[in-house]
Amino acid sequence: MRTIAIVGSNVCPIESLDYEIFENDLFKQDWRSAKKSRILKYVVLKWALALVIGLATGLVGFFNNIAVENIAGYKLLLTSRFMAKEEYYKAFAVYASMNVGLATAAAALCAFIAPAAAGSGIPEVKAYLNGIDAYSILAPSTLFVKIFGSILGVSAGFVVGKEGPMVHTGACIASLLGQGGSRKYHLTWSWLRYFKNDRDRRDLITCGAAAGVAAAFRAPVGGVLFALEEAASWWRSALLWRTFFTTAVVAIVLRGFIQFCATGDCGLFGQGGLIMYDVSAADARYSAPDILAVLLLGVFGGIFGSIYNYLVDKVIRTYSIIHEKGTAPKILLVITIALLTSSVSYGLPWFSTCIACPTDATVSCPTVGKAGNYISFNCPTGYYNDIASLFLNTNDDAIRNLFSTDTTKEFHIYSLFIFFSAVFILGIITYGIAIPSGLFIPVILAGACYGRLVGRLFESISSLDTGLFALLGAASLLGGTMRMTVSLCIILLELTNDLLLLPLVMLVLLISKTVADNFNKGIYDQIVKIKGLPYLEAHAEPYMKDLVTSDVVSGPLVTFSGVEKVGYIMHALRTTGHNGFPVIDEPPFSDTPELCGLVLRSHLLTLLNGKVFSKERVLHGEEILRRFGPFDFAKAGSGKGLKVEDLDIEEEEMEMYVDLHPITNASPYTVVETMSLAKAAILFRQLGLRHLCLVPKSQGRSPIVGILTRHDFMPEHILGLYPNIKPHNN
Repeated sequence: MRTIAIVGSNVCPIESLDYEIFENDLFKQDWRSAKKSRILKYVVLKWALALVIGLATGLVGFFNNIAVENIAGYKLLLTSRFMAKEEYYKAFAVYASMNVGLATAAAALCAFIAPAAAGSGIPEVKAYLNGIDAYSILAPSTLFVKIFGSILGVSAGFVVGKEGPMVHTGACIASLLGQGGSRKYHLTWSWLRYFKNDRDRRDLITCGAAAGVAAAFRAPVGGVLFALEEAASWWRSALLWRTFFTTAVVAIVLRGFIQFCATGDCGLFGQGGLIMYDVSAADARYSAPDILAVLLLGVFGGIFGSIYNYLVDKVIRTYSIIHEKGTAPKILLVITIALLTSSVSYGLPWFSTCIACPTDATVSCPTVGKAGNYISFNCPTGYYNDIASLFLNTNDDAIRNLFSTDTTKEFHIYSLFIFFSAVFILGIITYGIAIPSGLFIPVILAGACYGRLVGRLFESISSLDTGLFALLGAASLLGGTMRMTVSLCIILLELTNDLLLLPLVMLVLLISKTVADNFNKGIYDQIVKIKGLPYLEAHAEPYMKDLVTSDVVSGPLVTFSGVEKVGYIMHALRTTGHNGFPVIDEPPFSDTPELCGLVLRSHLLTLLNGKVFSKERVLHGEEILRRFGPFDFAKAGSGKGLKVEDLDIEEEEMEMYVDLHPITNASPYTVVETMSLAKAAILFRQLGLRHLCLVPKSQGRSPIVGILTRHDFMPEHILGLYPNIKPHNN
């Protein structure tokens, strides 16, 4: 059964994925005849693809950083030149117009080419790995827009990050390779035919998602743990090895380019976009008052995180109404937010007082022509504007400034409060517009500011550096919004190169997640729900224990005989949207009616298109095995697969018969109709199924009662059937 979901800003049908091994006669014949050389080739190709995914994702990550640094750097440099001449209105006009131009270009790419590229992309990747295939979420056009739209959006000064889109980008690269290219864009590779199935693609996309995190944060171990903790619904040790290998390749690629950028050949801001936030120079010793401050950081981080998630939920739902009105309102909304962001970024520094530059001769103050902690803005020589040092920088450089150590008095307390309030609100109202936008950086930015603010308030009794407080604040807000623990902990440690702070980071993450879980779900889980993606949770809802599988099975059930009339199959395919059909053997092919197995719609279409028919109702499977190979039934890549409308069946052929035994999965997963729904739901998710056959408990009935699909486990379906059941609210 088809479900409707929101992808990007478009409503479109979605399908489930086939992660089950389909053991039919064609598969068994191919498996028996496979030589060792072919098996070796398959294994080598899997590792080769992991290598290529790592290389490609690392290159895209490098390109994104350099592009953002140069575009944003040129924009900020031009603005600062007008500021130096005291041409303040011209400076704002240049700054705002460039922001609006970049934002409009990003919005146009999303609106006209790939609406599915809007947003973070992590919820869509998470849904795909759960078994949900939504239209165009991993298409080549989505990959193109994700890369260039993210560059334009981040360069436009929005409070968004390129980290979430990098996860989606890595998944798109993996999907493009795994499906053998794209027929639509005439990019196909026959040597990748081994991976034209959902199981292998799932593994590759898991590697791609991990590579995206590694490329975004230069955190290879954090990328693996992110895929394990947040993205993947299914895991095994062999996949762990390949994912780790992929992220290691990404780290090597990025490290090579970092060394290249050390020569100063990477553009206006040099190393800025590739160097993360090293705080290892700070003294990480802490005492009882510091622990108290960390506990407060965790509690308030959880509260702020749950508020952030609640408001993002409301904003996305509001924006979806605007997006339904067409392309023009989408782009107009982006322009409005761009103007608002530009006005806030340029206007708020005017409320700050100038601060005298530090006497330390090792720093350049005020900073001119590059990223740095000390932007002069409207201040005289020897002074800097602390709010401008945060707003008139790229988001990465602003975080770097907040994480800076041994600079306790660098920012006024009220400046930190103003910046935190502005970034917190801008991050909320920006997510959901029609541009690729990540959530990691806005949350880190707001959290770092909040943490540094707490550090300033506790400076009289605390021995921790304010830069370390900024790191702990970022961890607390990330834990409160994302609800991850292990992966976030390692990503932050790899970002900041400070292992001594590990106990405090762990503590603040645990507290913030625990507090926030009492109010609502994690941000990605909420977005999955808003988009209408039928995501299966790792646990069953409590009310499922009171129901059995036969209570929720949908009908009507359409079955085929082992040797079926072509006309009846065509009628069933035209009148139903089912993707799996039970095959029942009846006399004379069996003594009593028995379940032969399950046949897929896509396999039926391929078989009918081959026209291996018989005028008599007899078994003719050997001819089918000679005519077809297993790769003939492989899943289509990008582009349209075979549809029932594409079949050219003559009138006399409708009265002929076709043997379904060779393409029928003779060992489908089955459960008895009296199994509890909770137990069946766990089984369905853990095995990555698309169809689960229900068989009767007693004999003398039809050999199959029905088929459970993802739709039957959805709370909306169950509560629609049984409105008196009280759902568990989380």
